[in-house]
Amino acid sequence: MFKILAVDDNETIRKLIATYLLRDGYQVFLASDGIEALDILDREHVDLMIADIMMPNMDGYTLTQELRNARYYFPILMITAKGSIEDKKKGFMSGTDDYMVKPIDFDEMLLRVSALLRRAKISNEHKIKINDIILDYDTLTVSVNGEDVLLPKKEFQLLFKLLSYPKKIFTRQDLMDEIWGFDNETDERTIDVHIKRLRERYGEIKDFKIITVRGLGYRAEINS
Repeated sequence: MFKILAVDDNETIRKLIATYLLRDGYQVFLASDGIEALDILDREHVDLMIADIMMPNMDGYTLTQELRNARYYFPILMITAKGSIEDKKKGFMSGTDDYMVKPIDFDEMLLRVSALLRRAKISNEHKIKINDIILDYDTLTVSVNGEDVLLPKKEFQLLFKLLSYPKKIFTRQDLMDEIWGFDNETDERTIDVHIKRLRERYGEIKDFKIITVRGLGYRAEINS
């Protein structure tokens, strides 16, 4: 069960966030400001944090910056009434991964939380080994029979994602949200272009295969 820390000085919003997260199967910790959030993090493991910006004692910008400086790398979703480009820029510069502007659409919040956790899972699982093939997330390389090839970042992430969940069907939109980002406006047919490139690279390899699921998306098969 993923553990999520929600930080907001508005009690009503905190309770609403908790209600939706609990309903979706998450374990939830609540804090009213950055100081209280840090106290919780001293005691509990957290997989993701949702934080307001305008809070007493320690605001969301400062909290996020302090966590990144202390090498906390879990995903952070900022939720705030401050929606200007400069505010968003400041949030991303402080280390947030995503940004929502109030009033909150809580169903959208759940989608963003899910996407952030999935992307974090990709990053945390650093290597995949399939027979003599090794995918190394840290270097973005694929080693085949000892020969390393550096792939373009998105191309590598797409292959890594599919091979992390063999036989699981991913829609194009699933892959766009997780690899290109929830707010990305790139056409989802970009996925097809990247799949074509991967097939051109590895179509002759028998250890794995990328399958098109007509009308749905893609899945990977592994022959071990």
